[in-house]
Amino acid sequence: MADLLSVAKLAGVSRATAARAFSQPELLRSETRRRVLEAARRLAFRPNRVAQQLRTRSTRILGVLVPSLDNPVFAEQLQAMETAARQAGYSLLITTTGYDASKEAEIVEEMLRQRVDGLILTVAEADSNDVLDKLGKESVPCLLVYNQPANADTPSISVDNRAAMADATTHLLDLGHRRIGMIAGPVLQSDRARLRYEGYCQAMRAHRLPPLPLIEMPRHTHADLAVLEPHLYGSERLTALLCTNDMLAISLMGDLQRAGFSIPADISVVGFDGIALGALLNPSLCSVVQPRAAIGQAAVNTLLAMIKGESPTRERLSHALRQGDSVGPPTPGSAAPFPSTSPTQRR
Repeated sequence: MADLLSVAKLAGVSRATAARAFSQPELLRSETRRRVLEAARRLAFRPNRVAQQLRTRSTRILGVLVPSLDNPVFAEQLQAMETAARQAGYSLLITTTGYDASKEAEIVEEMLRQRVDGLILTVAEADSNDVLDKLGKESVPCLLVYNQPANADTPSISVDNRAAMADATTHLLDLGHRRIGMIAGPVLQSDRARLRYEGYCQAMRAHRLPPLPLIEMPRHTHADLAVLEPHLYGSERLTALLCTNDMLAISLMGDLQRAGFSIPADISVVGFDGIALGALLNPSLCSVVQPRAAIGQAAVNTLLAMIKGESPTRERLSHALRQGDSVGPPTPGSAAPFPSTSPTQRR
């Protein structure tokens, strides 16, 4: 097998420069890095990562914790993170909690044992979290993604969850809706859902309307129509629903349509995240768009800056409302087809 010196000679650089192409590629000019990598390819040379880690005391691995990979919002974020990390010569160690906050400490401890150079986390609750308190005493840089901590000193990358859901609620109010509800998964497992509910309440009160209690579903990405059924019938039934994520909204739309509801003629539905799948539905999903790729890239770039010793930052990226066919003005005649009580209540 070829050694590093052979690669350096073929590329026309020093051994130290050749080594830097694998350990600190961002320090080399692109042309120099290209020559070294081409020489390594021709000679079938692979750097000894274990030796590099022992020498530099750096694994060049970033630990990433997300609640789930079932939700495309995290998959799209991770794709952007992986690209940004690879361009800087880093790899990702990806773990999931399944929205179980009790697993966070164990998973983070395992990543620390594997000597990751930094951590990017999406936790259940950012403002009262023993794991984050512990990490504050560690030397490993840590950054939150999607969480919006109240503590301004906690580095994080997110949108303004309150303002984003307030905008979505205002959109429905401007269309004429007044009986607007909001559904979420278990709120104790997601501080983002809580902040989004606060945004909904803020917009309702701004229009002098009482916000309705949050309707909690058993799972974050799957609706349960039986839980929602009491709110779909009678004189005070809802005309619009806000969902704390797109997968929950997509599940809800499917359940409603199978139950005979027309969207948006009978009820409007708004999601949150702006995943690509929502735009492919019929009707297409109206949704608050988070810049998922930008969030992922910013998270990696910020963490790498922290690893270099730069001061941590908190960044709020812009959100947008993607129009969709799942939303329309309330239909005056939509009351007629529905009985005053649900099928379950009549039984």
